[in-house]
Amino acid sequence: MTKIVFGISLLLAMACSQKNANETQTSEQNAVELIAVLDTIWRTEQEPITLRDSLMKIYGVASEEAQIQQRIYEKNHIVNERKVKDILDKYGWPTRNMIGERGNLAICNVIQHSDQEVRIKYLPMMRKAVNDKKLEPRFLVRTEDRIATEKDELQIYGGQMKYYPETKSFNVWPVYDPVNIDKRRAEIGLVPIAEHLRNRFDFEWNLEEQIKRSEEFEKRKQTNAKE
Repeated sequence: MTKIVFGISLLLAMACSQKNANETQTSEQNAVELIAVLDTIWRTEQEPITLRDSLMKIYGVASEEAQIQQRIYEKNHIVNERKVKDILDKYGWPTRNMIGERGNLAICNVIQHSDQEVRIKYLPMMRKAVNDKKLEPRFLVRTEDRIATEKDELQIYGGQMKYYPETKSFNVWPVYDPVNIDKRRAEIGLVPIAEHLRNRFDFEWNLEEQIKRSEEFEKRKQTNAKE
């Protein structure tokens, strides 16, 4: 009897071991497939944007050369947005161990480039991912700033730029309390605003100018509210 019980226990243990091995193998396979999808999303989302921005500097914002890349990006983005939505809706936010920083960047860039409705929908999930240590705060604040600009509000961390036709140039969307922006950025691990804008957009931050622009923005908002 003892031998029979031992034999059954051994068979159950072997079955559980095989099940765990299969689950681990399936999990690893899913991770590999997910990384491949996110790599494709990153490449097709970013390459035309990078090329477009380079061509803008050479030929101008409205040039046909730049607009060709813009159209390529827009076509790719439709596909990429659908893929990202499928991932997040089915599985939630993937862990950093599974997709790495590049994977997080790919997902966040697509959300960032999507419509306001999409950004607002996934903002709670992004906040939870930050709390769960799956996502760095810097990815979250980009989306929060983008949502603010779309609502015609002051941005908090200063990552959003806008093209102003009247000056035919890019400038920072007006910032809340520009004097203390570096303090806010440092609290969540971001580099100073001047360094970020110089490296990312080749743009020079001028504090006095930005204080004036933020004040004018607030005055305009107050005037419009009274009308």
